[in-house]
Amino acid sequence: MTINDLPQERRQRILDDLRRQGKVVALELSQRYGVSQDTIRRDLGALASQGLLKRVHGGALPITPITMPFAERDKCPSPARAALARKAAELVQDGQVIFFGGGTTNAEIARSLPADLRSTAVTFSPRVALDLAQHPNLEVIVIGGRLNNRELIVVDAAAVTQIKAFQADIYFVGVCSLHPEVGFTTNLYEDVAIDRACIEQSGEVVATVTADKLGTTSSFVVCPMEKITHIVTEADVEDEALVPYEALGVQVLRAGV
Repeated sequence: MTINDLPQERRQRILDDLRRQGKVVALELSQRYGVSQDTIRRDLGALASQGLLKRVHGGALPITPITMPFAERDKCPSPARAALARKAAELVQDGQVIFFGGGTTNAEIARSLPADLRSTAVTFSPRVALDLAQHPNLEVIVIGGRLNNRELIVVDAAAVTQIKAFQADIYFVGVCSLHPEVGFTTNLYEDVAIDRACIEQSGEVVATVTADKLGTTSSFVVCPMEKITHIVTEADVEDEALVPYEALGVQVLRAGV
């Protein structure tokens, strides 16, 4: 039998192509597998309906799997997340104003800060604020507003207005997905405005991401990759996967290096 005779096998190979290349183009797939573009579009539609990729004009992109709520993720120990947080924490200095987004990695970064750090930390995550409060020399400012109970972050117009009162040195952004062509994307529409505000008010923007978030996309675009100044990721990520980000001028740091 040929690939043409086996739709399931062809779709699995399309997923393999997607993981390897970071995107697939319908015209190229139809030529590669000897089927019509309509057949490929049906393949991509079927895979998208299973939550395995994201359809875009002319092809598809990888998608980040839907994660558990913050409270459940935070209960799960993660050596990789801890290593990333320690590396990210090396970027902070005394006297800085530091924005912290939500997410378990940012909570881990807050716990990993030097015990004697003297800075101002600003966050729209009450949970991250509790970790920051463990550092006696930190001034902690909590942005107020309506709370998203699943992600434990504040997401409304009042919070965006408060963010614009600061000029931060660093923003540790809570990342759902990073893709060199699409940029930083998120699954939470309400998160877009406050992330954009923090990015615009920060000198450096640090995305601390595990390997499974690189080269993936979510539903809502926050900013292009050019707005991200640093990526902190795992030591064993293949060099090839990081080249497109470095080509855009992003500084890549590896945990444990």
